[in-house]
Parts: sequence; C-alpha cells; structure tokens
Amino acid sequence: MKYDFDEIIDRRNTDCLKYDFTAERGMPEDVLSLWVADMDFRTAPGIIERAVEDAQFGIYGYTESKDDYFRAVAAWYADYFDWKVEKSWLVKTPGIVFAISTAIQALTQKGDAVMIQQPVYYPFSAVIKDNDRTLVNNELVLKEGHYEIDFDDFEQKIIENKVKLFVLCSPHNPVGRVWTIEELRRLGEICLKYDVKVVSDEIHSDFVYEGRKHYVFATVDSAFEQNSIICTAPSKTFNLAGLQASNIFIPNPQIRKAFERQISAVGYSQLNMIGLHACQAAYETGREWLEELKAYLKGNLDYVRDYLEKNIPHIKLIEPEGTYLIWLDCRGLGLSEEKLEELIVHKAKLWLDAGAIFGKAGEGFERINIACPRAVLEEAMKRLRGAIDRM
Repeated sequence: MKYDFDEIIDRRNTDCLKYDFTAERGMPEDVLSLWVADMDFRTAPGIIERAVEDAQFGIYGYTESKDDYFRAVAAWYADYFDWKVEKSWLVKTPGIVFAISTAIQALTQKGDAVMIQQPVYYPFSAVIKDNDRTLVNNELVLKEGHYEIDFDDFEQKIIENKVKLFVLCSPHNPVGRVWTIEELRRLGEICLKYDVKVVSDEIHSDFVYEGRKHYVFATVDSAFEQNSIICTAPSKTFNLAGLQASNIFIPNPQIRKAFERQISAVGYSQLNMIGLHACQAAYETGREWLEELKAYLKGNLDYVRDYLEKNIPHIKLIEPEGTYLIWLDCRGLGLSEEKLEELIVHKAKLWLDAGAIFGKAGEGFERINIACPRAVLEEAMKRLRGAIDRM
C-alpha cells in the first residue's frame, strides 16, 4: 500500500477524547480504547496540506464556501452514489447530530412522536428526549445473525403514536446493515402514507463492503426526495470529526426554510475555515487514500472474524455490511450486563461501547471500532481472550 495504516500513532496528550479522558469517563488508565467512532489513522495528505496552509496563513476570520466547495461535494455524490444534488439544497452544519436536533425542532412540536430503530446510535434518543419529544422505537429484529426491519410494527407504531418524524440510520450504526433499495422503498412509502418526514443519517455511506450498495434515501423515489433531509459529512470517511463540517441536503424548499429558520434561531452561521477547506480537499484529493483505507479495514474485519471463530467461539460477530464499527454478540458468555462490563473494562482492560447504551435491544452486545492499526486489534483480541480464559 502507498499509505501506512500499520503505523501506531500515539494520540495521548492531544486532548483526544478517545485516549485522554479515561479518568473523566470512569475508566482505568491502562485501558485500550476502541470505542468512539474516529480513526487512529492520519487523514489523506491533500487534506493535511490544505490545513497546514490555512494554519500558516495566520488569519482565521469569518469564512464561507464558494462554488468550488459545492462542486467538490456534488461530484462526490454524483460519482459514488449517482445522486445529482442542487446547490440550493445544501445547508452546512457543524455536525449531523446538530442537524437531527435542528430537524426535530423545525418539523415537530413538544410532545410529538419521533421514531428510531434501536439498537441505534445513542445520540438519536438523547436529542429526541432533550427536545421534549416522545421517543418511539421500531426495534430491529435479529434473525440468525442478521438484523431485519419489522415493517408491520413500523407502520403500527406510526399509527398508534401519530409519529411526525422518522430518523433513519443508513448504513446502520451499530448493527452494520446496509439497507437494500427494497427496504428503503418500503420505509419511504409507509412514511409518505402517514405524512412522516424522514431524516436520514448517511454519515457512514462511504464504508460499504463488497457485494453491498448504499442507496441515498432520496434517490429511491422522487417523492422521498421531497419528504426527507439527507445528512452527510466527510468526518467518518476522512477522520475529520473534530473539524465540524457536515453537508445537509434538503430538496423540499418548505422543509429547508423551516430548517434554516431554526438554525438562525440558535444563532449559528458559518463553519470554521479549516473545516470547510478540509472537506473540499477531502472530496477533491482523497479517493486513492480512501480506497486503500477500505482495503485495510476489510483486512481488519477478516482478522477479527477469524480470531473469534478460532479462539472465542462464545462471542459471535454480527457480520457487517458497512461501517468500520462491528457489533459483537456476547450473550453466549452468559453474563449479566454488570458482569460483562466488569469483564471487558476491568479484566480485559478494553474501552468499548457497551451495547446497552444503544437501547435495551443492545444488552449483551459490545461495539468495537476496527479503524486502527492491525497490531492494536491483535492486542485487543489477546486481552479479551485472556480475560475470558480466566473466568
């Protein structure tokens, strides 16, 4: 490979959330961190060069994007996902969770029902509850190691709760599903039938494994395009989360106006200069780096799958179709939630994301971030096996 993803980079003492806040988060100092969803790899060289150029310029004033920014983003979605976006649709935000919260405030009232599909990225439930909306859960169904949507329950919950908004996670974090076009169409048709707006979080769309295809929700049907807010960002793809730049596409002018009015109400305006320029550089120069990264991540996934099968058969990998986050079924260990956390954190000395934080359906599971050098994964698996052997 041209890029060295095996390099172990010490991120400690950089105010890094993943490594520098063990004590603040109640973790032992010597845990190995594979939890929060950022990568332990340096980003693509073209992005670094642009950030250095900005830093050396020395003036960090108010910044806005020009047409070349939109052309870079639009070209990416046209080439990778066959989605032709219009400039008027684009609203930039500092993050996708910020955008979801904004959509909830713009399109629903206090007490209104908002639906999600747990086990799912835990900030979804937080922003629903913190905005005084009613959380409705269409729980995903695990069948023979594969998660499916209960469409009958989905429709019934909408009817019973008068759901106003549905937050879709596509590809799904943490279970790794890449929804088929048929699944997306059925979801979209039910939402149209009951006038439920859709916010689709597609931040992991660039990480899809061989044999799967990501469909932007808005491309499935022109009617879906007018009923949805599509949330995108370069942050997971190019490890830019700390630069806070997301691209939110809202084709429907009425929905977009309501969304923009809510952003104005909280007093937010432009993104930061380095974030804007990093996003543009990523989409203009980062393709080769990304393709090598995806090949490396596939190797990491293959390693974990093989290791578990041979050495820890009581833990089952839920085979991911996308994302660099893997979902492990630890129920075969026969441990309570408390005992499982004791095993993972204090005996194996691993900092993972406990499945329970993704909803009750996540109890007995753990989420691991495999976007790290292979040697780190090898150490993590060795620690896990050693802790289980000592049970």
